[in-house]
Amino acid sequence: MNTSDYLLQNGKDKAIALIAGKNQYTYGDLKEAVTRVSGALLANDIGPGDRVGLLGLNSLFWTAAYLAIMKLGAIAVPFSVTTTPADLEKSQNFVKCNLFCIERRYHRRLQKGLPPDLPLIFEDSLKKEPALAWNTLPSVDNVQQDAVYLFTSGTTARPRVVRLTQRNIQANTNSIIEYLNLRAADRIMAFLPFHYCFGTSLLHTHLRVGGSVVLSRLLYPETMLDQLEETQCTGIAGVPSVYQTLLRNTTFPKRNLPALKKIQQAGGKLQNVLIEELIAAAPKAQVFTMYGQTEATARLSYLPPSLLDTKLGSIGKGIPGVKLAVQTEAGEPVKPGETGEIIAWGDNISPGYLDDPEATAKKFVAGALRTSDLATVDEDGFIFVVDRKGDFIKSYGHRVSSQEIESKALELPEVVSAAAIGAPDLVKGEAIHVFVTLRAKSKLLPQEIIAHCKQTMVHHKVPSKVTILKNLPLNSNGKVVKAALKERLKERRKAEG
Repeated sequence: MNTSDYLLQNGKDKAIALIAGKNQYTYGDLKEAVTRVSGALLANDIGPGDRVGLLGLNSLFWTAAYLAIMKLGAIAVPFSVTTTPADLEKSQNFVKCNLFCIERRYHRRLQKGLPPDLPLIFEDSLKKEPALAWNTLPSVDNVQQDAVYLFTSGTTARPRVVRLTQRNIQANTNSIIEYLNLRAADRIMAFLPFHYCFGTSLLHTHLRVGGSVVLSRLLYPETMLDQLEETQCTGIAGVPSVYQTLLRNTTFPKRNLPALKKIQQAGGKLQNVLIEELIAAAPKAQVFTMYGQTEATARLSYLPPSLLDTKLGSIGKGIPGVKLAVQTEAGEPVKPGETGEIIAWGDNISPGYLDDPEATAKKFVAGALRTSDLATVDEDGFIFVVDRKGDFIKSYGHRVSSQEIESKALELPEVVSAAAIGAPDLVKGEAIHVFVTLRAKSKLLPQEIIAHCKQTMVHHKVPSKVTILKNLPLNSNGKVVKAALKERLKERRKAEG
């Protein structure tokens, strides 16, 4: 089945699909919007295999364009609204989109990054284009066909683009719906951008079950929380930086949110102390800690909420249809307590990177995804992530997990977020440098954070320095960019001579 047909199959025409501010759009409205954008795409000779850029905020236009592109068998290529003209030009030169669906406000800022003769479709197509009959639209049903190209958040010399097929999307959507037990009555608050695989997974799953999606942004957290309350959302989903802010710098822990039933957390490790705070802040909701990668469409594992007491800190086991293993470098399963790399198999695993056979060969081996995440397992087979391969710090000859350092800093309630990196040091190899943000009006000092670490940590794990920042650098998905922190230290050392 075509992925757009699959996603809209269960939505009743008069049921609410999207809520954007004061506007509500039914599934009937959404289908009509899809036909209007489809008409504009067809008028520009877009068909199977063509690549269509997509740039805008979470909106009716973005959703309709995304579904229209896949309906016609073309390939959706979402871009972040925070991109620069130079980065957009670099990405477009690599992926070579045949057309762009773009909001006018972003086109004004980014048009220098696009070829002058590139066909464009704007949001006014939702009003200008005629509404076509759904059953008259071409529909490509090849599930092996590429459906979406997603740029990864990693830092490489050239863009790295993950290919996702129609089968990948449908398989991962089915799995997530099953373990979250989603139904048509579910309503998710979606402030994660749809160009991010976690964000699109919220769209996929809730459309598939005929539920509804509240389109929001996290620029003003209190306003978002007001909207969460007013729209009676049953679900919320975020990366660690989101919950760090909500729990320690907003009124979220004090709010009564009776409609909230499911809380999803992925996109990096949320430290145990914050998971406990999250459970306490929303005692009537189920908290799902999850793990995934763009190369796996979205999700790979989850920990059932009922096991948070006994398996706190674990990413759980593979979701339905996914097999996970933690293996040594020799490919053998690790024993409890040993560290190895997480390997994944399933229909949600991407066929590889676009036009990058070397990177594909390293990441995708014999149908399996090598995640580059190091982990341990316990006696029951539950997986505990230790750190990303590239994030370990080598202090006094010891390999130190940056996540362990961050977890220790976050034990202090005044600390909102923390990021630990290694800085070159002649004696230590790498000195541990921790960047933190604090609660509003906090007077916590860097030396107090170091002293807290010294209380229980061995010498080679204690930070050499703590820097307090107003904000940590985040990418467009809300993840901390440690490369930017390393560059900050590098520039500081240059300035100091």
